Amino acid sequence: MSIEIAQRLRAGVVDTLKQRFVGRDEVIELIALAVVAGEHLFLYGPPGTAKSALIRHFAQAVDGAYFEYMLTRFSEPNEIFGPVDIARLREGVVATITEGMLPRAEFVFLDEIFNANSAILNNLLTVLNERTYRRGAELHRLPLLSLFSASNSLPEDDALRALFDRFLLRCHVSNLPRDNMNQLLRAGWELERPVGVQHAVSSADLRKLAAMLWEVDLSRVSEAYTDAVFKVRDLGIDLSDRRAVKVQKLLAASALLCGRTRAEASDLWVLRYVWDREEQIGPLRALVNGLLEQAESAQGHPLSRPAERVDAEQLSRELDAVAAEVGNGGLTLSGVARARERLAGLSDQCAWVEDGNAREHLAGRARELLAKLG
Repeated sequence: MSIEIAQRLRAGVVDTLKQRFVGRDEVIELIALAVVAGEHLFLYGPPGTAKSALIRHFAQAVDGAYFEYMLTRFSEPNEIFGPVDIARLREGVVATITEGMLPRAEFVFLDEIFNANSAILNNLLTVLNERTYRRGAELHRLPLLSLFSASNSLPEDDALRALFDRFLLRCHVSNLPRDNMNQLLRAGWELERPVGVQHAVSSADLRKLAAMLWEVDLSRVSEAYTDAVFKVRDLGIDLSDRRAVKVQKLLAASALLCGRTRAEASDLWVLRYVWDREEQIGPLRALVNGLLEQAESAQGHPLSRPAERVDAEQLSRELDAVAAEVGNGGLTLSGVARARERLAGLSDQCAWVEDGNAREHLAGRARELLAKLG
């Protein structure tokens, strides 16, 4: 049963969305992983990179209740959790009208979650952790499968860091490179076309699949995972004991999505997405890439394939070329935009340079050039 549901999820939702969204396979796979694992996903990147559209289309492809809201510092709890029932209040009973609001949703997307005020943040902590919402003596147990959020900035305040910690998966979403633009324009035009909604799977199906997490055998990967946890911590990433335990759910979910009931070392790809700060993304990718090179599997997850190594000398030459353009000055606005786009792509490639010192040096050069462009 679980294998059949996983196949429908992949064929009817994941693969279909990959055909509709250019260059967003990684995000789509992570949304599916989060839902099966019952965990939460945070997307970090600039506006206009299809973050909200990806989550919305995924939710529409699944027969389940969906709630979406963009938070501002002026948002009130009533806008998210529902207003007080005035009629019941006159009777002396505090009750919340939750129809169509977050407490009734199975998929939730809260855009710019770090704009929320303390009243909303405090409630969200229990929503994410315990799947409950409390107002006075009233307690709502939520049917939430996964909560998704997106922002173009990372939290600095301690109160926000506590909320960020509840997102086990973090994914950096950047603009697509110039080479993909024609394909992006065609696919984007098709996305604007109204289409009938077809549900490949239901929320009940996903709950059945998630219930199989505890049947997945982790013994084959336990030693490698334990070793990997300490390597991740050595990078300065705050992978607490609590989060390390939860990551095992991601390993099991990866196996289920591949039609397996036994986790393999190739499932360690999920560790790419446990970073805390932007500067950790590259080194963490390089670390996980090294683990995956020793763990290729015929039944591995699509994201478990190690990326090809990058030629550091070639990358250095390309950075030199951009530096020459920037140094000459006189770049037009469109020229600055192209240089930024090129540097963003080169910065991503730095993560795959094998030598650690060279990787840090090249990434530093890319950051310096981006800073010069303002």
